[in-house]
Amino acid sequence: MPLPKVIFFDAVGTLFGVRGSVGAVYADLAKRFGVTVDAAAVDRAFFKSFKAATPMAFPGTDPTEIPDREYAWWWAIAAETFQEVGVLNQFADFSAFFSALYDHFAAADPWFVYADTLATLDQWRDRGVELGVLSNFDSRIHSVLEALDLASYFSSVTISTEAGVSKPDAQIFQLALKKHDCPPDAAWHVGDSFREDYEGATRAGLRGIWLKRE
Repeated sequence: MPLPKVIFFDAVGTLFGVRGSVGAVYADLAKRFGVTVDAAAVDRAFFKSFKAATPMAFPGTDPTEIPDREYAWWWAIAAETFQEVGVLNQFADFSAFFSALYDHFAAADPWFVYADTLATLDQWRDRGVELGVLSNFDSRIHSVLEALDLASYFSSVTISTEAGVSKPDAQIFQLALKKHDCPPDAAWHVGDSFREDYEGATRAGLRGIWLKRE
């Protein structure tokens, strides 16, 4: 099998993950703002809200307005999460809490790089394969990649909020391919979601690789 020209990687759940759980991070920070809540309950509520949300993509939005749209999207997720577990009204200043929470996920602390990530990226880079990030993430991806010492591996970053479309839509794969002047059949995409990553990439003409992390 010939080497691909480029390999795209999903971000969260593929290159790096959340330390502990999202619920644990949310609950720990909430405690600093005087609100005590069960981390497991927060985790369940978060994923319920996250899965029910509209895609994190804002077609037709002026690029200067995207950060505000991202912030509002995550605000709604967080508010619904804490409403679901019955503690939203316990925050003396939810705005201050959410601002701290949002900034927290833009840094290294809540994340960990999977043990096989660096060796995999080194292997492909050393073989001359171009690497890119292709993720349904927001613009904090840039600071997270820098904080985790991953940014230097990637010559492109394509995210749903900036693209105006999210995986598994073929258009986001096409936008990523264009950055490398690469035809679909010369590219691979690796990700942990069967629907968004494997099926999405395959339908767009790339070789999809489903990474089943435990």
